[in-house]
Amino acid sequence: MSRDGITGLAVLAASLVLFGLTLELKQNPLVPIGPGFYPRIVLGLTALLAAALLVFDLASKKQARQAEAINVGLVLAVFAIFGLYVGALPLVGFRLSTLAFVAALQTALDFPRNKKGWMVIAVTALATTLVTYIVFEHYLHVLLPRGRWTGF
Repeated sequence: MSRDGITGLAVLAASLVLFGLTLELKQNPLVPIGPGFYPRIVLGLTALLAAALLVFDLASKKQARQAEAINVGLVLAVFAIFGLYVGALPLVGFRLSTLAFVAALQTALDFPRNKKGWMVIAVTALATTLVTYIVFEHYLHVLLPRGRWTGF
């Protein structure tokens, strides 16, 4: 079993244990959606994806698997980008910092080679920010950080 299979197995086990714990959450009779509704959705999807990862790893016909070398520079870059994102949230707000975070992370992971690549990054960053904002702010009614510098 490769690293992917081991990861899938560990995540599957953790998701199932946590899913089981959500079944013990008490339902309020006055509220139609209980406190375990959203965690069950997330944990159920996580368990499903982890099981798929495990199945794909076990079904893989590769006998000789080469261990992938960890690109330490890329790992540090991702941590740095995330740290800057967290630091920027209170200063410029959720929308601007998320837009910059998604664009910077996507650029760091796969640097675009042409104009089309840059357009994909721009559209993806904009769509991710917009969908996340609408879901959390308008559907779930979660107040997202406003920027001290921008008020936005």
